[in-house]
Amino acid sequence: MGTLIKGGNAFVPTVPLRIAVRGGVDVAALLLTERGRVRRDADIVFHGAPVHHSGAVRLVGGEDGTVWLETGLTATEEEISRVLVVASTENGPLRDVAGLSVEAFAPDGTSVARYDTTDAGGETAMVLAELYRRAGGWKFRAVGQGYLDGLEGLAADHGVDVADEPRVVTDSPVMTKSPEAPPAPAAPAVPPPVQAPVQAPVQAPAHAPAPAPVPIPVQAVAKTAAEPLPGPFPAPFGAPDWTFGTFFEPHTRSGPGNDVITVEDLPPGPVVVELAVDGDGYTGLWPLTRSNKEGSSLVNSTQENFRGRLLTCVPENGRLRLKLRADGPWEMRILPLAAARRLTEDVLECEGPDVLLHTGGTADARFHYRGSDNFIIHVYELTGHDDPTSLPDPGRSAVNEIGRRRETVPLPEGPLIVQLFRADGPWRARLKDVQPHSGPGPHGAGGPAKPPAPRGAQGWLRRGRR
Repeated sequence: MGTLIKGGNAFVPTVPLRIAVRGGVDVAALLLTERGRVRRDADIVFHGAPVHHSGAVRLVGGEDGTVWLETGLTATEEEISRVLVVASTENGPLRDVAGLSVEAFAPDGTSVARYDTTDAGGETAMVLAELYRRAGGWKFRAVGQGYLDGLEGLAADHGVDVADEPRVVTDSPVMTKSPEAPPAPAAPAVPPPVQAPVQAPVQAPAHAPAPAPVPIPVQAVAKTAAEPLPGPFPAPFGAPDWTFGTFFEPHTRSGPGNDVITVEDLPPGPVVVELAVDGDGYTGLWPLTRSNKEGSSLVNSTQENFRGRLLTCVPENGRLRLKLRADGPWEMRILPLAAARRLTEDVLECEGPDVLLHTGGTADARFHYRGSDNFIIHVYELTGHDDPTSLPDPGRSAVNEIGRRRETVPLPEGPLIVQLFRADGPWRARLKDVQPHSGPGPHGAGGPAKPPAPRGAQGWLRRGRR
């Protein structure tokens, strides 16, 4: 792909991307909602908090003046619509930085988007580029917006309070634009090749012969996952606290109605099936056995415009076959288990069946279900379960009720899977009384390897006040 000019944009494949920022600058990423604001300090990824809690963005070290951001686009939470790539300097303006550029690479090392700044001036902070959602996929935009008032101006413009006690604000401060002055070019740094396939963005035809796919918001990490790909490429989801199961690139399928879906070459073991159907009729989904017979139902719903995440296992031959009943257009995505949402002490508000992960110590999970049908929860304890190609028996359902409910489920130490098996309606969940994990667990998935504790927005803004 050619180099973009300022303001230019291009689709990028929805795969884990590595983003190189060159010029020897400090680098950060801001994860923004549709309003262009961070939700809280935790949505700032920088040297003091290098991993976003969702695992969707990780800041890693570099060399020769290049800093890397690893982004798992499919891990990005639904509320996040944009990821900004930010550069700043401690000493001197950006016009003195030689070769300031940003470039995104696919997993195989192919460059998919690049922007070389040409108008850096007296500013000390700049939004170099952004990744943003568009038409069910992601685009890369060359931004090049500088701030003469440095990180404080940039932070205030995106909802970060610059007071001594950081909090998320809702005011709309004014942006300070920068003058012009071109930097000298620099030779690009190229990441090591990896063994993941690149999926080129699909361009929609001018005519519309079939119903359009239903966009599915992907939430959790997972993104991309915690289990590294074979070879030198690090865990793209950037989640050091989950290694049960194997990472693979998401597989997407879509169609206009009833169908049988086949996905080949998957690693055996549990996977997340994300399904969205536009229609007001019945939705059903069953895995097919090797003899082409229906297995236990994954979905049995009359919910209008069904949305949900389901849990199933890929057989040993790596060939997953699913029978779908859908009264309308649908889209399905097969994701690694590590792509599931995390249960935390923050409120998680969703709708429909889901797959959640817990990696900490003992805790109580509080659920508020506002649907009118079955509400069923299964808990899969992975401690002591040594076979990543299967799931342990969940035993009796942790919850099995009908209608609106408030339930508290005591959870043992992670790693474990909390499956909302039936939930045809909106629900909220959060952890309370969370205890520290007692120590490392089996196969590296137990006591989570925690990233450095975030130091909040003030740590990021410290240089802007010198």
